[in-house]
Amino acid sequence: MASGPQLLPGVSLVTTPGRGLAVRTAEGEFLRVDTARTAPERLIGALTGQPEPAVPDPRLDALLRAFEDAGHAGTDPPERPGRLAGRTVLLLGDPALTTPLGRLVRAEGGTARPIGAEEIARLPHGTHRPDTTAVVWCLTSPVPEGLWDDADLLPRHRTAWLRCHREGAQVWLEPLADRPGDVTSGHVRLRRLAATPAYRELAAYWAGHRTPDSGPPVTAAAAALIAALLTADLLAWAAGTPGRGPLPVRRRLRRLDLRDLTVTGHPVLPVPEVAPLLDRTGR
Repeated sequence: MASGPQLLPGVSLVTTPGRGLAVRTAEGEFLRVDTARTAPERLIGALTGQPEPAVPDPRLDALLRAFEDAGHAGTDPPERPGRLAGRTVLLLGDPALTTPLGRLVRAEGGTARPIGAEEIARLPHGTHRPDTTAVVWCLTSPVPEGLWDDADLLPRHRTAWLRCHREGAQVWLEPLADRPGDVTSGHVRLRRLAATPAYRELAAYWAGHRTPDSGPPVTAAAAALIAALLTADLLAWAAGTPGRGPLPVRRRLRRLDLRDLTVTGHPVLPVPEVAPLLDRTGR
């Protein structure tokens, strides 16, 4: 095993004919490397674990330190745990979606276990640890009225809340909520009603006034994609970054079309609470 710093995962050195050495960063950027009086081959060898002569070379050591300082190289780290280690993900809904999601959660070191809908209301008073527990509810049908009301309260108790459901040929993946003031399923319903001129028809569809579903099935490929997208949201939550980025996890509504597996993202904001209307006596 090499004792010096090595290129970190996702980083490469590129020898460009006529232009010298460059580094491709983990973000995909190319940066020119000036090795000065050190042969590029020596730097490549040192950063890729090839044996080096025992004679000290201060110039090479300086280059290696520069790569470390820039975050492109490092000493061999101990084997890290999965990115969901120490996290518990409670799964509800249709096995076609929760089964592949559970596999991905376990592959990242997390604990995945099924629970019943009746347990949701008891979670804030149970023994689970806030900030380390997420509830994910996956449906292959529209959401019945009121089904997710109790789960919408979970972020107030620092329990992450993530969900998806299917409406015909579309699957909606709603934003992860993990703190008070985040977007809940109730907020998404209100925002969607406000965004369409067919709000009466959409409300009737949700209420069950519709013909039997004849949409395309949730295939194994679609289920794998949905599970991967949900896992990505859980990884952002576990890393403490669900609020970063141009369209952060906690403000992103995604729609997956089952006919061609295209995914579109849409920003969504919480709906502020309003004071109750006064009665006719002004009370």
